[in-house]
Amino acid sequence: MRFYFNAFRSRVNSRVFFLKGLRITPFLLSPIVPLSMQWFRGPLLNNSTALIPDKKGDTFEMGLYISSQKQLQEEAEKERERIITTSVMPSFFKRILYRINDVIIEPVLTLLRFLELSSIFIPLLIIYPITCLGHHKTLKVDSNRVVKETSGSLLWFKLLRKALEFAGPTFIKLGQWAGSRTDIFSEGLCAELGRLHSNAKPHALKFTKEAIVNSLDRKYEFDDIFDEFNEKPVGCGAIAQVYIGKLTELMMKNFDIKTDSRYFAVKVVHPNVPKKIDRDLKIMTFFADMIDSVPTMEWLSLPNEVEQFSILMKLQLDLRIECQNLQKFNDNFADNPRVKFPVGAMDLSSRYVLFEEYIHGFPMEKFLSSKDGLKRVDLCRKVSDPFIEAFLKMLILDDFIHADLHPGNVMIRFMKLNKQETKVVSSEKEMFQIVHKLRAMSRDNDPEFIPEMKRVFEEYEPQVCLIDAGLVTELNDRNRVNFIALFNALAKFDGYRAGELMIERSRTPETAIDKDLFALKVEKLVNKVKKQTFTLGTVSIGELLDKMLGMVRQHHVRMEGDFVSVIVAILLLEGIGRQLDPEMDLFARFVLFVLMNGFSST
Repeated sequence: MRFYFNAFRSRVNSRVFFLKGLRITPFLLSPIVPLSMQWFRGPLLNNSTALIPDKKGDTFEMGLYISSQKQLQEEAEKERERIITTSVMPSFFKRILYRINDVIIEPVLTLLRFLELSSIFIPLLIIYPITCLGHHKTLKVDSNRVVKETSGSLLWFKLLRKALEFAGPTFIKLGQWAGSRTDIFSEGLCAELGRLHSNAKPHALKFTKEAIVNSLDRKYEFDDIFDEFNEKPVGCGAIAQVYIGKLTELMMKNFDIKTDSRYFAVKVVHPNVPKKIDRDLKIMTFFADMIDSVPTMEWLSLPNEVEQFSILMKLQLDLRIECQNLQKFNDNFADNPRVKFPVGAMDLSSRYVLFEEYIHGFPMEKFLSSKDGLKRVDLCRKVSDPFIEAFLKMLILDDFIHADLHPGNVMIRFMKLNKQETKVVSSEKEMFQIVHKLRAMSRDNDPEFIPEMKRVFEEYEPQVCLIDAGLVTELNDRNRVNFIALFNALAKFDGYRAGELMIERSRTPETAIDKDLFALKVEKLVNKVKKQTFTLGTVSIGELLDKMLGMVRQHHVRMEGDFVSVIVAILLLEGIGRQLDPEMDLFARFVLFVLMNGFSST
C-alpha cells in the first residue's frame, strides 16, 4: 500500500514541460509567472479591497461569494494587462505566451493532475467488491448509535480515507463534506470519513512573512507589524496555517482596531493550494457530469452537489469572507456577554491573510474529558445553557449559523459580569490568567485541577467562545419557508405530513421512490417521539434527525444541502450538549425557544 500511495508523488513537480517537442522553460514563461503567482504562491496582488455582498446573492454568504469571484477575475485581468503593457517584451509576443498558458499548459497540468488522481483512486475502485466480504462488525458511530458493516467494508472505508488524505486539500475537504452527508452515504462510511485529517506540512516562514507584508501593500516592514511573532504555527490545515502574533501599537493605532488585546491569530493560505483546488474542481465537474448521465444515478444530482462543493471551497479561499462572518456574528451577539466570537481586523485582512483576535480559552475537548471529575451537572449546565441558547438564536432568529461547531472550535473563558449581567467587568489579563492556570494544571495532571475548576465555576461565569467561522449556513427565502413548514408539522406531531413535505419540497421530487412508504416511516418515527414526550422521557432530536436521514437515503429523497447542513449542526450541538447534561432535551428547548420568540409559519 505504501508503494500505491507514493508511486506518483513526483510526477507533477517538474518545472519544465515538454509539449509536442517544444521545450518550455521557466525563462520563456516568465511573463506568465507573475499572473500565475497569485494562484501558485499566494497574495501578490493588492487584494485587500473591501468585500461588499453582491445584491444578486440570495443570502449574505452567497452575496460575498459572488463579489469575491468577480473581484478575483477583475484582479487577474488587470494584472495580466499590467504585465503586457509594462514589460520590455513585445506585447503581441506576451499575448501569445498567455494564450499558450491558457489553452495548452494549463490543460496539460490539469491532465497530469487527473493522471495522478487516477493512480490513487482507480485501485480503490478495482478492489471495491471486498465490501461484500467478511463478517458483520458493530461500529460505534457515537455515544448513542451503532451500525453494522462487513469487515471488508470497514477496510475499504479506511483505504478511501487514506487516499483522500493523500490526494490533497480538495479531497480532504470533499471527504469531510461527504462525512456529513448521511442522506447520501452510509453511516459506516461517514463515520470513517469523520476521522479525516490534513497531512499538510507547514509552509515556509519566509512565505508567511512575504504574504503578510504583501497583503498590506508593502507599506509596512514585517517588524513594524508585530512586536512578537511565534514563528511556529499553532495549527496547520489543508488550506491554511495559523500563527499567533502581538501587533505593534503603531498598527493598532493606524488601523483603529477595537480590541482589548493586541494578540492576534494570523491565518495564511498555503502556496499552490488555490490553483490545485481549481484544477481538482474541474476534474470533479467532468466526472460528475459523466456519472449523472447514467440512468440510475441521476437522483444523486452530482453536478449540483459538485457545484455546491465548489462554492464551499472557494468561500474558504477568500479569508475576507471569514472576517465578514465574524463581524456579523459579533453584531448578532453584541448584547450577549456569555457568548464570544473573535473580532476580525478587516483593514488588515486580505484574500489570503486573515487577522483575528486571539482567544486564549480552555478547550471544550479538555473540559468534556474532565467534566466527570466535577460531579456537578449544575456547573456543566453553566456551559451548556449559553451554548444551546446561542445555537437556537443563530438558527431561529438570525438565520446565520456557525456550520462547524465541533468541540475543537469551542473554547471556554471565565469572567465576572456587572449586576445587570449585560457587560463583562473582568479584564483580559484576569481572564487570561485563569485559563492559563487551568490549562497548565490539566496538562500536568495536577491533582488540584478539579478542585480549582470547581472554585472557578463557583466564583466566575463561563463565557462560550466560538472560533473558526469560515463556514456558515444560511437558508434562503424558499428554504426557510420549507423549514418552517416542516418544523410546524413536526411540532404538531404530524409525521405523515412531514414526510410529504420532505418529498414535495426536495430538490428532485420525481426521483423519490415509494413515496407513501417514506411518509408512513416518518409518521411512525414521529409517533415514537410523541409517545416519549407524553411519558416525560427525553427526546433525542439528533437521533430523530439521523434516522430521518437514513430514510432519505433509502428512498432517494434529495434534500437541499443547506437543510442537511442545519441537521448536521444540530447533531453536533446535541452531541456536545448531551455530554454536558445527559438530561438535556433539545427538542423541548427548541419548541420553547420558538414559542418565546414568536416564530410562525408566515
